Amino acid sequence: MVKFCSMFSQLLPLISKTDFNECVLATKAERHSRGFSCWDQMVSMLFCQLGRAHSLREICGGLASCEGKLNHMGMSGAPARSTLAYANTHRPFELYEQLFYRVLARFQSEKLGRHRFRFRNKLISMDATVIDLCAETFEWAKFRQTKGAVKLHLQLDHDGYLPCFVLITEGKKHEITVARTLNYAPGSILVFDRGYNDYEWFQALTQDGVYFVTRMKDNAVFEVEELHAVPQGRNVISDATVRIGGYLAGQTCRKPLRRIEFYDSKAKRILVFLTNNFKLGSSTIAAIYKDRWQIELFFKAIKQNLKVKTFLGTSANALKTQIWTALIAMLLLRYLQLKARFKWSFSNLLALLRMSLFVHRDLWKWLDEPFAPPPDIPQGIQTTLQFT
Repeated sequence: MVKFCSMFSQLLPLISKTDFNECVLATKAERHSRGFSCWDQMVSMLFCQLGRAHSLREICGGLASCEGKLNHMGMSGAPARSTLAYANTHRPFELYEQLFYRVLARFQSEKLGRHRFRFRNKLISMDATVIDLCAETFEWAKFRQTKGAVKLHLQLDHDGYLPCFVLITEGKKHEITVARTLNYAPGSILVFDRGYNDYEWFQALTQDGVYFVTRMKDNAVFEVEELHAVPQGRNVISDATVRIGGYLAGQTCRKPLRRIEFYDSKAKRILVFLTNNFKLGSSTIAAIYKDRWQIELFFKAIKQNLKVKTFLGTSANALKTQIWTALIAMLLLRYLQLKARFKWSFSNLLALLRMSLFVHRDLWKWLDEPFAPPPDIPQGIQTTLQFT
């Protein structure tokens, strides 16, 4: 008879124990651990994310209620509330930051997904989202006079829609300030909204051989140098080569750019795109910007389905530990989505997995056939008792 450990236990091997131990050594996170290991902390925080535990009491109580199954996950036992709270506050969040990129590299090496366009350039969306906090509770995260916040800066790789860069900063940090500090591979296509409009940065991207697609500001000053033919029946109104005007803008962005007007028939409005890519068709440029919506869906999924809006601790380290473990959980769930033959939505996958975390069933067969009945367990041979 084939036996399986819990589905939660089968999910954990997606995180390499070798990579995890190397991250622990690099960050010196397990100094003075006193019986509660970093692995125990990580499993506890993943249970918080996948099991939707709303408090330290629910995490510790939920793990304690299935005490006999914890040995399958490499845990020594369910933690006490004070022990988990102390670990989240004092063990460096950089452990989970490094682990996130290790897990990401492993998943990317399998090349499970590719963006839907024909060109071979790497396509990356950029954006940031604000996570609101209570100013009185999180005094270190001042954002406005009566409001606290941190900002999650993220780049989404459209090959599998996996997050490829994450940075957590204070709420006042502007997106373009972070974008200027990053390096991009030549030939990559970056797509972002108007919050990233910076002509000096556009000039630097063009010189580095990096393409971008964004929306043009309504008050932008420009001169048309050349008009291009537009495709028929694609809702493209105009396609032109332009130079940015104005004294300061013209000095910082001397390279010609491409301005495309596109009519959005659903929203019934005209969208104006700005790009430095003169090779792709105008309708493809519009489709690239439309695909940027995937990063908005990513932010929506993580905020609605995982625990990143309320926090178990008030220190900066505890908050970042919780956000990084949520991102690791997102990677694991996205990997399951890509591997499964069943067409899962993210919310349905997480909801059904949450109800089956400690069910003893083959995880990979369940992913392909979630509504199939569980396999029959063969009954043992029952001996007949004879009384004399």
